[in-house]
Amino acid sequence: MSTLTKPNHIGRKISRIRELRDMKQEALAQALGTNQQAISTMENSETIDDEKLIDVAKALGVSVEALKNFSEESVINYFNNFTDNSAGTFNNHCTFNPLDKLIESYEENKKLYERLVQAEKDKVEFLQNILKDK
Repeated sequence: MSTLTKPNHIGRKISRIRELRDMKQEALAQALGTNQQAISTMENSETIDDEKLIDVAKALGVSVEALKNFSEESVINYFNNFTDNSAGTFNNHCTFNPLDKLIESYEENKKLYERLVQAEKDKVEFLQNILKDK
């Protein structure tokens, strides 16, 4: 029986979710602090201990239940149920000018920097006055 037809083959489920999230084994390995060969071995395993499963789920950005209950059929059904109007219409137009926001942000940062420099100057002046008085 191949891993594709085994409904409870957790390694295969991890592999498919990783692939659907467009993640390479190396990236998952890095997130888990291991190597690519360990990920390959894990994805070929029918069972994985719960502690490891929690870490894998977190690295993949899904819940443990999503890992355990994943099935190819449910994914296919999920996408087949979409129609062009199922999610409504999206207005992808900005109601503001992004460049204006960028300039505004730059000006705010500039003011904060100037306040920081002034505070440091005040601190130095204060310390110099204390040293003069001694």
